[in-house]
Formats: sequence, structure tokens, C-alpha cells
Amino acid sequence: MNNISSKLLGSAVSELSKLPGVGKKTALRLAIHLLRRDEEDVERLGNSLIQMRNNIKFCKRCHNISDSELCDICNSPKREHATICVVENINDVIAIENTAQYQGAYHVLGGIIAPMEGIGPADLNIESLFQRIQDEEITEVIMALPTTVEGDTTNFYIYRNLSKSLGKITTISRGVSIGDELEYTDEITLGRSILNRLPYEDYMSK
Repeated sequence: MNNISSKLLGSAVSELSKLPGVGKKTALRLAIHLLRRDEEDVERLGNSLIQMRNNIKFCKRCHNISDSELCDICNSPKREHATICVVENINDVIAIENTAQYQGAYHVLGGIIAPMEGIGPADLNIESLFQRIQDEEITEVIMALPTTVEGDTTNFYIYRNLSKSLGKITTISRGVSIGDELEYTDEITLGRSILNRLPYEDYMSK
């Protein structure tokens, strides 16, 4: 937008428009909204973002976001730590937690295998998942990855490596449509997909 009379405002719009789903017009509305807010409100927002970026950690066990070495889920004695739900990213953890239907632990891969994009198993948190299976008393791994070609490729890679050492490997049911991302699935559907999970062998045979 070259017709903005203030270079400072233009710079703010440029930075805001880099956020996912935020175009130039939305960025301009947000910038003007912030301009109209009290200085303390804007400083509080800016400081919270800086604090988040500088101080947030990733759980050393499951790779979820955390304020300490272990996230609240891994630290909770109320969770069923013998069950691990494998997800693509942190957004998926939040989506599943919002269903209030799952009480196990998680493992965040940080992506999925995508050869066309140059992303292989070594680029993801897969080896640490295998290590957890060896070190912890895990009874079930739930595959909760996107129902896409890349998601299925990742599912199969993990299954192939764990099938001989782990008795129960399941996947979320087909309540989640093919091609859907978990974070955009409604809570009821996602919750039922977790509860009605099926053996991975059955999923492969469909």
C-alpha cells in the first residue's frame, strides 16, 4: 500500500501482513486499531509477544510448547502416560485438548514426511518418538496425523518401525475427512475420532 501517508504506519502494516491469513487491508485495520488504543495496551501486547518469543520452550519429552523443560501435560500425574498421541504440530495438540476426550500424552513431530518438499524422517521429531517407546512403558501409540498422502506416508513409516516392538498402534477414525487438518476439524467430530480410533492394520486395509 503506497498511499499510506506515514512510513511508520506503513512499516507496521508490512509486518502485520506477514502473519498467516492477514492481508494488507486486514493489517491496515489492525494497525489503525492499535494506533487508537492506549499506549499501555499496545506496550503490553508488544511485551507479551517479545516475552513469548524469547522465553517459550519446547518440552524435552514431547516437543509441545512449554514454560519449563517439561510441559504441563507431561508433568501431570492425572494423564495416562502409557498412551502417546502422535500429531503433526502444536495446533493439533490444542485442537485435541479442546475436545476434552483424550487424557493421554502427546508427541509433536514438528511436521510430516514430504519428499517433494525435501522433508524426511531425520528432519522431524521421529527418532525421539522411537526412543520414548524404548525408554518408557508405552502400551499404545495413536496416529493423529493429517489424512493426506504425506500424513499417510508418515503414519506408515512410524508403523513400520514400531510394529514389531509395540503391540497396539491405532489411528483416529474416518470421522475426520480425507485431506482435513485436525486444527480445522470441529471438536465433536475430532473427539469422536479419538474415542473411536481403530487398529492401524484396519486403516491400511481400507
